[in-house]
Amino acid sequence: MESLQALYQCRQIVAIGGGHGLGRVMASLGFMEEKLAGIVATTDDGGSTGRLREASGCIAWGDLRNCLSQLCSDSPNLARILFEYRFKHSGELSGHNLGNLIMLAMDQMCVRPLDAINLIRKMLQVGAHLIPMSEEPARLAAMLDGEKIVGETTIDALDKRPDKLMLLPDIKPTSEAVSVIEQADLIILGPGSFMTSILPSLLMNGISEAINNSNAMTVFVGNINPERTVVGKQSISDKLGWMEEMTGVYPGLLLWPEEYDLPEGVRCKIEQQPLSDPHQSGAHSREAMRKALDLLVKQHLFQ
Repeated sequence: MESLQALYQCRQIVAIGGGHGLGRVMASLGFMEEKLAGIVATTDDGGSTGRLREASGCIAWGDLRNCLSQLCSDSPNLARILFEYRFKHSGELSGHNLGNLIMLAMDQMCVRPLDAINLIRKMLQVGAHLIPMSEEPARLAAMLDGEKIVGETTIDALDKRPDKLMLLPDIKPTSEAVSVIEQADLIILGPGSFMTSILPSLLMNGISEAINNSNAMTVFVGNINPERTVVGKQSISDKLGWMEEMTGVYPGLLLWPEEYDLPEGVRCKIEQQPLSDPHQSGAHSREAMRKALDLLVKQHLFQ
């Protein structure tokens, strides 16, 4: 880590997203400890998370759990093994992830969901901050040809891109999420599912306004493999334009895998770097992403 001098100069780094993509970024930059914060989408309604949301009215815990697990992946211990355990052949518990149940239990014992997350961070010895995009439960919704479609899993299965996305109800971000954006030198969007991981946080005015008012360098990280949704068929130029149309946010720089041709029509600087993990198909290499982000910060932020 001694060679990553540019990243070490950052006062605060904020990564925004969800799912495995954000977890990969957090794991890549976990050495930054408290100077790294992840703002995590909480609108998932599938699998164990969806069942818990339906039963208790909680926020979605799955992406937060995934990020916590990836942040401590280099030091596996009993706590992490238990956190990732998924019940099998256990009646109503079948399919549930123990980590999700632990987070729900901690949430019910604490005043705020963020308090529960911070307690679990300490238990797992995770230094980086993880902040739910909101502590209010909400679902992702879409408008398509005048019809309202509700739920991430339903939206991901569409064969036509929606006209727009929204959150139901119209929730507010956590004050901590807005605060870390205001303090950030580097804001990272993606990689991951465009509609259901990256966009949900940006759909809240408090988040999008904080990004647009920030002097931080905003980097959008391209996917290694095209996602298997309707937006996976669209160019990155079209996706970024749609993001700006809905949220007002447009990155200052696109970090693009060198495995693909240079995209056209993008209205920001583009940097191509080797990003693929040679041992895990379709995944970003944590080491490569670290080096690429350090280079971008060195070249464009601390010249």
